[in-house]
Formats: sequence, structure tokens, C-alpha cells
Amino acid sequence: MLLLGFGERSKSAGAVRIVRRRAAELNLDCSHFRGKRRWSDAQLKEAVTECHSWEELLSRLGLSAKSGSVQPHIKSHTVRLGLDTSHLNRLSHNGRQPAEPPAEASELAAQLKFLRVAAGALAATWFMLRGCAISFPAEPTRYDLLADTPQGIMRVQVKTSTSAPKYGWQVGVGHHPDTHSKRKAYVLAYSPDEIDLFFIVDGDMTMYLIPSRAIAGRISILLRTYRKYIVGNARGLLGVADDDRGGAEVRASA
Repeated sequence: MLLLGFGERSKSAGAVRIVRRRAAELNLDCSHFRGKRRWSDAQLKEAVTECHSWEELLSRLGLSAKSGSVQPHIKSHTVRLGLDTSHLNRLSHNGRQPAEPPAEASELAAQLKFLRVAAGALAATWFMLRGCAISFPAEPTRYDLLADTPQGIMRVQVKTSTSAPKYGWQVGVGHHPDTHSKRKAYVLAYSPDEIDLFFIVDGDMTMYLIPSRAIAGRISILLRTYRKYIVGNARGLLGVADDDRGGAEVRASA
């Protein structure tokens, strides 16, 4: 809170800015001004210098670390003041024991649970590497992408499978109807009039390009019966590390 002339106290942010600007013109230190904050710039500078973690810093300023908005708010003020806070990120939550440094992107393990979100990019890359221009729909449609192939524009539906029963990789190739009914959801087969091609990636990263007419009317298929439609394998994306013998060892987290 800022004390103005004649003993009047003001909570006006505008009044505080005016006084700060005037103090700067007069080369006066106003770092102790707090406005509506519990802490001043001077206190924040001291806390950043002396504390060893963000939790310790927030506690020093009388703030709760449980609020998700507090730390970003304090961080923005440290940026404004040009304070180095790199040492606060290197320690664990208790502020005492060193934490493990964040993993390099090259050290992250591939996980099949992300295959569903990655498959669209794999399909697009497969087509583009063969000179086929790709377009993605601006609004939800039956197909996931359009491929400009020598046979014309093809509507492609992308599917994945990470479920491998004893008979092999199984994948659902149906869709839920557009309905707001509260009844139990059911699945319909795609019509060949809606989809031209299915691009499917299984848990081994084997890629299939199956014409919709080959699976018309089905909502689930076993991929082992469609091996003639295999068009490649992207298993290297799961992580390849050279071994001592000059070979390669594939590693992935299912």
C-alpha cells in the first residue's frame, strides 16, 4: 500500500504507477513499494538470491505453493526484474536434495500409448515421401486426410492397433454414429462411399494401406490376414541404439 500526501493511503494501481514513474525521474529507489502485493521488489530479489527452490521462495514471501497461479505470477516478476532463477529449477520440491535433470529429447522412451496421435503424421509422411500432396480437413469428417495420388484424390482413414491377442494384431475399423443418444454407444462400418483407403499402423509399427472395398462392412479385422497390403515399417521410430557389435537394438516402452 502506498502512502500519498496528506496521510492518504491509496490502492489505486494508476496512482502507484505515477509515483513510481516520478521516483524513477528523481532517481529514487522504489523497490520497497508493494502496491497490493505482500512483498516488495527488494524482498523478491533477496529471496531469489538466498532461496534454493521455488517452494522455499514462495514460503519466504508468505505465499502458498498449492495455488497453481502463484508461481507463474512470481516468475513473471523475476523476468521483469531481470533476476536469474536457474538455480531454483535444479532442486527438488523439498529444496534440499538435487533433483534429476530433465531428460534430453533424445533420451525419451517411445511409448505405444502415443501411437494413436502419431499415426496421422506417419500416414502423411508416407504419402509425401512418394510425392503425394496431403491435405487435412479443416472440420471433422469421416476421413483423416486427403492424398493426391496418381489415381486421384483419396480419402484416407487412419487407424492403429496396440492390442495383440494370441491371433495377432487386431484393429477396429468402424466408427461411432453421430448421435446424442444416451444409449450404449455402438459401432458402424465405414461406407466405401465415405473412405477410399485405410492407413493402419500396428504395435510393431508395421504400416498397411488397405482399400476400403477390401474390408467393406467390417468393424474389426485381424491384420495378419491383410499382409499383402503392408507398405512399410517404422519400427526405428521406437528407438534404435547401436550396440558394441555395430548392430542395432530396438527399445520401446509399451
